[in-house]
Amino acid sequence: MSTKNTNTLYLVRHGENIANITKEFSYKLVDYSLTSKGIQQAQQTAEYFKDKDIHAIYSSPLKRAAETAEIIAKELGLAVTIMEQFREVNVGTLEGRPPTQENWVLHNRIVEDWYNGRYESAFPEGENYLMVSQRMREGLWEITHNQTGKNIIIVGHGGIFTAAVRDICHNIDTSDFTQKENHNCSITEIVAYTSDKQIEGDLKGWALCGHLSGDAAQLISGISQF
Repeated sequence: MSTKNTNTLYLVRHGENIANITKEFSYKLVDYSLTSKGIQQAQQTAEYFKDKDIHAIYSSPLKRAAETAEIIAKELGLAVTIMEQFREVNVGTLEGRPPTQENWVLHNRIVEDWYNGRYESAFPEGENYLMVSQRMREGLWEITHNQTGKNIIIVGHGGIFTAAVRDICHNIDTSDFTQKENHNCSITEIVAYTSDKQIEGDLKGWALCGHLSGDAAQLISGISQF
């Protein structure tokens, strides 16, 4: 019988960047740095983790995530490992298009399809839910299969984190996702169990923002609703 490695994962959404304000679609070509508020959010998040005995930090390669991770890592005296698996959802040809009502309606329709079990609904020339969840699952397995008892931070993006939690956690309430948005520098906590090529988890906290204060707690939505 295979054993299961148990680790605690902290999924940290990146701090605020320009695309959060302009509502541009961003997967690879659109790649902004943090705003001053985003830096402040990352600094407060770093302070939150000072007593959490963190062992490792991983990040998406996008600037907004990598910069957030570096701020946290500097405070904790750790290095950041960049992993392609933690990049944001590939929205295909939506990236580079203007953030118009028409384009956001298309984006939101595809995400709604995923919530309703239509997992093969895909962004134009981009990913569907199955591709996103598999990519994230592979990344999570890679960083946990030979570790146990570790506390691990992954800095990434709202879209891929939502897909991952829905995929690997069995104790979730879908209202968690429809009623509480994953804001900048929010923290999602998962206890992950890894064995062979499988990973599953228990959700301990979704999109928590209680560690943010002052201007950093003045959150804006990462999506447009029309």
